[in-house]
Amino acid sequence: MRFRWWPVFLLLGFAGAGISEISGKTYSAEEAVAFADEHNSEIAVARKKIQAARGGVIEARSGYLPSLISTGLLREREHQTDSRLRNEDYSASLRIVQNLYTGGAVSSQVAIAHLKLEKQELELKATVNRVTMDVRVAVNQFLLDRAKVRVRQQSVGVLEEEYKSQQERLSAGLVGQLNVRRAEVALANERTELIDAETQLNNSQLQLNDLMGIDAGKGLTMATVDISGQLQYQPLHPDLNECLGRADNDRPEVQAQQKEVEIEEHQELLDKSETRPQVEAFSGYELYNERDPLIGQEFNHGYVVGLNARWHIFDGHATAGKLQATRARREAAASTLAATRRTVASEVRSAFLDLQQADRVLLSETKNVQTADESLEIAKANLGAGLGTQLDILQASADVTRTRTTRLSSIYLHNVALARLARACATSPEELAFAPKSAAGPKPNGPAATDMARPPKKLSQR
Repeated sequence: MRFRWWPVFLLLGFAGAGISEISGKTYSAEEAVAFADEHNSEIAVARKKIQAARGGVIEARSGYLPSLISTGLLREREHQTDSRLRNEDYSASLRIVQNLYTGGAVSSQVAIAHLKLEKQELELKATVNRVTMDVRVAVNQFLLDRAKVRVRQQSVGVLEEEYKSQQERLSAGLVGQLNVRRAEVALANERTELIDAETQLNNSQLQLNDLMGIDAGKGLTMATVDISGQLQYQPLHPDLNECLGRADNDRPEVQAQQKEVEIEEHQELLDKSETRPQVEAFSGYELYNERDPLIGQEFNHGYVVGLNARWHIFDGHATAGKLQATRARREAAASTLAATRRTVASEVRSAFLDLQQADRVLLSETKNVQTADESLEIAKANLGAGLGTQLDILQASADVTRTRTTRLSSIYLHNVALARLARACATSPEELAFAPKSAAGPKPNGPAATDMARPPKKLSQR
């Protein structure tokens, strides 16, 4: 029995080895984007569509090249009356056929194939831009959730020390039971927040794995990657008009829709070619039999050369129906192009508004953190002077933690808005500084986001 199961164990070992190769690796934001570009399934599908479109170009170009055609026939006849004709009928030929005139069909097919290839390349670019944006957002979400976990862990540690301190003071008869219960409730609430933060971090890890094309594995063997660095504020403030202009010119979605309009224009020429004559020349070698013995010997062969031509004088209005459908699709494509331009402009404005909002919130929360710190110091001083209560200390401490995590969230929203704006302009966040303006947000050389989010080390000390 053990020999029967060894291939399964071997496969599981290889799977575990593959996960362990990825698990524990640390990537920067740009490395995560590059990894997703190579392994994301949507990008891989878009690249396969490009390969298929290249095959369509080869197929369309074949109309310009001669084709080699072989045919054969073998037939046995049955006669109802006596006949001198032979019962067998056979023939074979090998011909080279070349199109001479197709009414513009081949040139239209080649043009359509090239446009479809260009459209697929633009759709690949659009997919890469969208996945890149999603990865940047997921990376910032991961950094935010990781920072929140650390803040909550530090806060839990502080409240645990406070709870032990209040128990010791209760044993010494310095405080009452109420102080201990308040510290216990505050600790329990903060532990709940820590559990929620850890769950959000795990969900961020799963989303990042999915975007980077990493198999999450099963059970405890789930692959996990780490992102280097910390959540940082990027002081970029581009010009709206410049963003709108770049988006209209550079967005691959707009360019792909323009290709769709051109495809329908060439499709109309292809449909019209059905009403024109089609001429082809052929040359080859043929062998056949004569059924009538009086005409000549049974086996004959020789070279053949000639022209084939056809012309649909009347096709039952089939071409007219095709032209009507093609013109309708062309008008629909033009309407879709206009709608795409409006959608792109709306995406730029929406991301720009989110960026402005995040800057205002960040400025407000930076000041709010300082105010919360001052409030905590005042509460400590009042408690030391006998003018305050422990409840004031706990409330002020909770305010400090909340304001600092809110500041982290505002930095995250700012970076997400930058990622959305970069995707809307078909560029990268670093290249959005093409027209910088004076910013009212916090200076980049100020305290790091994680430093500003740390709670006080101890509540009982000033």
